[in-house]
Amino acid sequence: MKPWIELGTAQIPNNGGILTLRQRDQEFSISLSGPRGELMNSRRFNSERELSLLGCAHLKKHKNARVVVGGMGMGYTLAAALEVLPPGAEVIVADLIPEVVEWNRGPLGACAGRPLDDSRCKVHIGDVGELLEKGDSDYDAVLLDVDNGPEGLTHSDNNWLYSLEGTSCIYESLTPGGMLAVWSAGQDTHYVNRLKKAGFKVEVKTVRERPGKGARHTIFLAKKV
Repeated sequence: MKPWIELGTAQIPNNGGILTLRQRDQEFSISLSGPRGELMNSRRFNSERELSLLGCAHLKKHKNARVVVGGMGMGYTLAAALEVLPPGAEVIVADLIPEVVEWNRGPLGACAGRPLDDSRCKVHIGDVGELLEKGDSDYDAVLLDVDNGPEGLTHSDNNWLYSLEGTSCIYESLTPGGMLAVWSAGQDTHYVNRLKKAGFKVEVKTVRERPGKGARHTIFLAKKV
């Protein structure tokens, strides 16, 4: 078996740890320093795609749809959103770490088909909360894959996104009928309750990390009503 080759590292703000990008043949891995280990792998991305396919399903014919993707990752969530959305749509992908965006412009980008090259895509380097806390009903969908679930894993400030205050701000940032979709490694009834308290109609889906096999992940689908 070929060895892993380190391609780059990045410091997460506020002492959140070190991200490392590695490659082995055609496989890529992004890991976090410490016990958490591997965060994502280019061989297991089905649930990230499902996040977009479920979260943007209502926008297939929405000519001027505006979507926020929280978390660049390996680009699979962004790529799937662009697959669903029509030509006139706009997708803003937000990531705190500029190196992750650059990795997706470089060798990592081929995994998801280089979605950053799509003219509908714009990049926001910074906290996705900065886009959402305005609460000005601008977005038709918000797709969040920035943590391991509804709590700040790599960046403690992300806890705001899942608090009642943050959830209420996201609700206000959506257009009527807009969708919040959140990726999680598992279930969280407390988060479901916060979503409902903020006014969302909530549905919870279980998806596999690979089509038909692998670990089961959770997608929280919260519709503004």
